[in-house]
Order: sequence, then structure tokens, then C-alpha cells
Amino acid sequence: MNKYEALYIITPEIEDEAVKAVVEKFNGIVTANGGEIVKTDEWGKRRLAYVIDYKTEGYYVLMTFNGASELPRELERNLKIDESILRFIVVRI
Repeated sequence: MNKYEALYIITPEIEDEAVKAVVEKFNGIVTANGGEIVKTDEWGKRRLAYVIDYKTEGYYVLMTFNGASELPRELERNLKIDESILRFIVVRI
């Protein structure tokens, strides 16, 4: 099993309950595909380095997990589909 980090930015307009639902959704995707969540660190709302879709803030979430080599591809596919995600990156540690 490889170690990975995923950092994604959620759009700031959605409510706190919806943010928790998005975080749980992506944690569930990792565990459903045989991965293990090591840590989920919610950084909260922060200012973006540059404007994305006319937004200047975003809700940052850093997730550290272990999984097979196919897991990041599946996670990235789901991150691309979700409209509440502004940007994301998944890297192997």
C-alpha cells in the first residue's frame, strides 16, 4: 500500500453541513475502494492565491491516506465530477 495526500478546495458558498457532507463523501470513496484514512485535516476558509471562477476564498481540506495504486485515479475522477470542488491535487508521499 502506498501513502498519498490529497488537497482539495471546496467552494465557499456552501453551508457548513454541506462541507461536512463533501468531506465525508471523499473519505467514504477512499475507504470503499480499499484505502485507509490516516488523517483528515480541515484548514477552513482561506484566501486563494488567485481568483478561480470569480471566487477569492475557498475551504481547504488535506487528507492523508494509504491505498493501492489505482485509488488516486478513482479519487481524482470523483473530484473532477463534483461541482463543489474548485481545485485539487493528489500526490504520492
